Amino acid sequence: MTPEDASKFIAYILRHAPESIGLRLDAQGWAGIEALVAGAVAAGRDLTTADVLQAVASGAKKRYELSADGLSIRALQGHSTPQVSRSFEAIAPPPLLFHGTATRFLASIRAQGLLPGSRQHVHLSADEATAVLVGQRHGKAHVLRVDAGRMHAAGHVFHRAENGVWLTAAVPPEFLFLPPG
Repeated sequence: MTPEDASKFIAYILRHAPESIGLRLDAQGWAGIEALVAGAVAAGRDLTTADVLQAVASGAKKRYELSADGLSIRALQGHSTPQVSRSFEAIAPPPLLFHGTATRFLASIRAQGLLPGSRQHVHLSADEATAVLVGQRHGKAHVLRVDAGRMHAAGHVFHRAENGVWLTAAVPPEFLFLPPG
């Protein structure tokens, strides 16, 4: 398994489908590294402890965190699995945040705003370049600007994950700077 494939597999398991390899996550999303590797191998995946540690250490996204004792791992955010209910401290956002999406989703976003879908939060970026990279994963990228300062003043709660990703429950359309359409 390439390092990129290993990282994507680990993200999928820790965020969305731990049960697919017989893995149990605690309420904060932690799983033992040995259990992750053993479950992956039992499911026919060629994953090693070294692969897991490399996934944690590499990549600009910083998707994972190791426990203080180095025996457990968790995804920092992006969970859709109901057993994980990470708590984040509420924090005032910068005035402007960004969300990368594909152009094919713009009509729906105009009508409904940004919704978390199967995830627990909408993910926002502090910079436009990161949002472009996120949007490209889904097709032709479009970056939306979010009036986070006005949202926060209106009572919407924001959190920031350890890797700098901003999280909120949803972004109503009135807080988005949308292109005409």
